[in-house]
Amino acid sequence: MNAVPAVFVHGNPETAAVWDPLLAELDRAGSPRAGLICLSPPGFGAPLPDGFGATVGEYRDWLIGALEEVGEPVDLVGHDWGGAHVVNVAVSRPGLLRSWTSDVVGIFDRDYVWHELAQRWQTPGDGEADVAERFGAAVETRTATLVERSMSRPVAEQIAAAQDETMGRAVLALYRSAAQPVMAELGHHLEHASQRPGLALIATEDHMVGTDLQRRRAARRAGARVETLEGLGHWWMTQDPARGARALTAFWAKC
Repeated sequence: MNAVPAVFVHGNPETAAVWDPLLAELDRAGSPRAGLICLSPPGFGAPLPDGFGATVGEYRDWLIGALEEVGEPVDLVGHDWGGAHVVNVAVSRPGLLRSWTSDVVGIFDRDYVWHELAQRWQTPGDGEADVAERFGAAVETRTATLVERSMSRPVAEQIAAAQDETMGRAVLALYRSAAQPVMAELGHHLEHASQRPGLALIATEDHMVGTDLQRRRAARRAGARVETLEGLGHWWMTQDPARGARALTAFWAKC
């Protein structure tokens, strides 16, 4: 049984519901629900406070503050932008962690190029038009979009219902704050993350978070072990939560 709190941070365009299948598997594996904590980044299933600019640095600082409130080192797990926030904390405040896990370590590689949708969001005018159409669509349409991209339907239905104009504003601010060379510059300090045990999850069908070479190179620099999730995509935790739970529990057992 994992006695250390495990903290989960999701990304875009999600809410904490994305973790539900994985948490159920971890619960069955012996990690008590009371020790599994989900943190929702502002704008993504949580209110966007006045004055919060939704930048990469502000999300890092938000997560640091939330972990300080936990009051003890945690096993920190992040997906998508949540995975980027995790890496930024591992680099800047490793003392808050017992271990860290991220499925997007490749975006910190020096050669990473943002995917086409991210570049659209980073473009004034095009980004506003996209999020207005995307988050203003009917819930059924938003659900179908997530399912088409490999999210399980029960989770997609919950997340689609929470997607709104506030999330759209957070998306634009976050991606624009992270336009290159910002991520490459943040990656200059990846070696600092090796102060705590790290796990880089590589879902082989996730083509938005760097090439296999970029992901493995960044993991090596961060001192992280690599777990390959063969055949799984961006939302691996909803596609095969049992496999994800096995990867995490095996990693935590060695920390």
